[in-house]
Amino acid sequence: MWARDPSSDRPTAPAVGWVDDELIGLDRDDPEVRDFADHLDRMHRERPMFTVEGYLAGVRDFADSANRAHGGRRLAAVVLVGLLLAVTGFLIWDALHFVMTTWL
Repeated sequence: MWARDPSSDRPTAPAVGWVDDELIGLDRDDPEVRDFADHLDRMHRERPMFTVEGYLAGVRDFADSANRAHGGRRLAAVVLVGLLLAVTGFLIWDALHFVMTTWL
């Protein structure tokens, strides 16, 4: 993983580990190399699956990917999130309507 500069959101220097082996011969100050190292880190990251933490990490990864996307992929992510929020809102409204009409 790359160390982060507090004044910037870009990584500045690689950490010791398997990333160093993957970046032999590449310019570590090149933005494309940094993006590649971040991609490798995301691909090799192990997180707990089938737990709340694992699901939240998946949501964070989706949000990060949507923020990096451009054009059609970003539009698709925005539409997907909008649909999920609309369905969630409808289900909450339907449950509240059921409770209000049944017990009040």
